[in-house]
Amino acid sequence: MVVNIDRDLKVKVLVLGDSGVGKSSFTHLISYGQITKNHPGYTIGCSTEIKLHDFKQGTLDEKAFCVEVWDIGASKSHAGSRSIFYNNVNGVILVHDLTNNKSLQNLKKWLNDVLNHESSYGLNSVKVSTSTSTPATEQPPYSGLPLIMIGTKLELVNEVNRASKMTAGRNLSTQLGCTEILLDTSNPKYLVAGSGNSVKLSRFFDKTIEHAMLQRKVSMTTSSNMVTTSSLGHRNATALGVEGRKRVMTSAASSSGSNKLSPATSYKSAHLD
Repeated sequence: MVVNIDRDLKVKVLVLGDSGVGKSSFTHLISYGQITKNHPGYTIGCSTEIKLHDFKQGTLDEKAFCVEVWDIGASKSHAGSRSIFYNNVNGVILVHDLTNNKSLQNLKKWLNDVLNHESSYGLNSVKVSTSTSTPATEQPPYSGLPLIMIGTKLELVNEVNRASKMTAGRNLSTQLGCTEILLDTSNPKYLVAGSGNSVKLSRFFDKTIEHAMLQRKVSMTTSSNMVTTSSLGHRNATALGVEGRKRVMTSAASSSGSNKLSPATSYKSAHLD
């Protein structure tokens, strides 16, 4: 089956999390379908990969999209300039290390940094519905921005602590209104096609593409309204200008007529003199 590739729609996804949690390894795995041969170093600034995703796979509407996956460096020395990468985002992947509780706690901070950033269209202006229901005891989802949590280094978590680690991550993912995937980024079997993790990830990317489509629609509607308003303003100004000139001409003619003396009046004035 030949799948059409849409190269016009820009889809941007951020990969966020503390240093050393495995963001670069995960980005490489989902972009190329294989693990990195060399241990990736720390990302300075940002590293971008392109993932080809089959939108609505297996349906008549199936189409491939090029998704930009932005692996954001977590160096504290670049914290002040990191926000330049936060414009026009269509989805966020939050990555934490299962052996590092602090990295899980910091995910809210990473997400808030993005949501509080002012972008061209406004991240919260475009909503994509989610089937994830939020219990009454939990806070509602942060926004309509598609989210997914990734817990890495599963192979390093012993069986005794695994249950508590999973519970902590599940609680946060429920609070954020998203799903979570636990995996070992050095083993591609965790994302093999058809697996539960693979389906979750595919649904996430479907939502990011829907978000980008709606964002483009909002942008086009806004631009169209601006053009229409500008055109109406121009026409109104032109009409007012024409009407104004008519009034001036009418006033001038009236004034000229009132100042012109009749022959009788002219004669009387001359006779009096």
